[in-house]
Amino acid sequence: MHMYKRLIYLLVFVLTMVGSVKIHAQTGSYDTLRVEAFITPEGDTIPQSWLPPAQVNAIQTAHWKNYWQNWTRLRNAVYVTYPYAKTAGKIISEVNLQLTHVPDERQRKLIIKSREKDLKRDFADKVTNLSVYQGKVLMKLINRETGNNCYEIIKEFKGGFNAGFWQAVAFVFGSNLKQQYDAKGDDKDIEKIVLEVQKLYGYKG
Repeated sequence: MHMYKRLIYLLVFVLTMVGSVKIHAQTGSYDTLRVEAFITPEGDTIPQSWLPPAQVNAIQTAHWKNYWQNWTRLRNAVYVTYPYAKTAGKIISEVNLQLTHVPDERQRKLIIKSREKDLKRDFADKVTNLSVYQGKVLMKLINRETGNNCYEIIKEFKGGFNAGFWQAVAFVFGSNLKQQYDAKGDDKDIEKIVLEVQKLYGYKG
């Protein structure tokens, strides 16, 4: 408390001196000496000043240029595909809930086909316009949102033959429907961007 009172006294003294200098200057050459002050949430008054900005330039190495190009490409892919992954996760959860109390195989297929029709209507054009790279990121994100990889999802809803067929197609494009999402390993950069998207757009994790 003693040191705090000394600080208050010092501030009052400085502000008083500044006021007297300002008055004196105005009566002469009309110069002013401005001192900014910052008031903390606790009510303390602290002098502050602004330093001129300093610009630092550096030559970007090939390594860092390549790093930032890859990061930007990944970031764009996550921003484009994450809404689709969220929608896929929601629909798969809804379908699974519907199928829980439907033992009849024919009725199950009708339910799945109905939702598949809705998905094609709403997303077919958008998803088919994705690049191969964006498609790979989307598969990762679907695994993140559903807990199942794309091979398991296709096998569950469309059967093993279809799952095998689309797995072969994925291999042709250098991908794998069975890939798993590893938030703390290979996919840690994707995870960072997903958290950024969630915060920016208010998505729930």
